[in-house]
Amino acid sequence: MRDQRKNMGLILITVGVIIVIVGLLVYFSDRIPLIGRLPGDIRIQRENFTFYFPLATSIILSILVSLILYLIRQFS
Repeated sequence: MRDQRKNMGLILITVGVIIVIVGLLVYFSDRIPLIGRLPGDIRIQRENFTFYFPLATSIILSILVSLILYLIRQFS
């Protein structure tokens, strides 16, 4: 029972850290160079319509989050 609580606490801390990191990225996204303006990001602008899908940015952020989670699992 004690191990389950310890594991749950570690999971909650990890999720909290990830939420804080994502929040900081969103807050400072306009100051981070190239985030949202990479060559693979899709942007379509018409007269009264804009479609934006940050494909390359999403892939890079996914790789970074996966790497962080992998490192957390290795050292815990």
